Amino acid sequence: MHNHQKKIAVINDFCGFGRCSVTVSLPIISAMKIQCCPLPTSIFSNHTGYDSFYYTDFTQHMRAYIDEWKKLNLYFDGILVGFLGSVEQISIVKEFFENFKSDGTVIVLDPIMGDGGMLYPTYSGDLAEKMKQLVPHADILTPNLTEACILTGTPYHKQMDEDELYEICVRLNSMGPKKIIISGIERGENLENFIFEEGKRAITVTEHKVGPCRAGTGDVFSSIIAADTVNGKNLTDSVKHASSFIAKVLRRTTELLIPTQDGICFEEFLSEI
Repeated sequence: MHNHQKKIAVINDFCGFGRCSVTVSLPIISAMKIQCCPLPTSIFSNHTGYDSFYYTDFTQHMRAYIDEWKKLNLYFDGILVGFLGSVEQISIVKEFFENFKSDGTVIVLDPIMGDGGMLYPTYSGDLAEKMKQLVPHADILTPNLTEACILTGTPYHKQMDEDELYEICVRLNSMGPKKIIISGIERGENLENFIFEEGKRAITVTEHKVGPCRAGTGDVFSSIIAADTVNGKNLTDSVKHASSFIAKVLRRTTELLIPTQDGICFEEFLSEI
């Protein structure tokens, strides 16, 4: 009786301030008429882009937390995986897939590891290597360019052409995922999302870049992709939806003079999503 409504499990960190991770996914997925069920991997007072932050690892609590969901016999239409805080969490997430993935469950993996050619401060090289173990389980993979390079062992450079992006996607596809989006590629005044679907021609979706890069835009993007997929939308239309929504929110965020670290003010547009 707990499964009468569509549900997405979101495995990601909880960040109290800064508009990223679970605090982004929860309102967006809910606004798209799907129940969002968070499984925290870490707890942050605010994200690592600030000079100071409080952080605690949730690894030791995750299995007991998941055990309670097993007792409820929950079914998830989607599983969205984001930031993982320890090597052990790779095994925990694989166990979660074994327990909760059914034939109709879509797994979206957003391998949050780094940007600008570098790993994030709290992310170890060992954890980045272990992340490759989750890639075969993904139906949809949404790395940024840095993360796509890390996963494939490709030397990073900022201005990769379409042939290079396609080759990276072919390598990722050989690891398992049939649908891949390399997101947030900067092209001068534009941002591109490169879409690869097995057996189809690759497509690029472009939006004008508004202001500096901001925390949490990737979480907004992957949350919309996950919810759209569960709601039956095809991948290209979903990427266009997510890209246009983020562009609109970025324009409003710039107008309101929101500090870069504070993310994007998506709240003002939730009724339109």
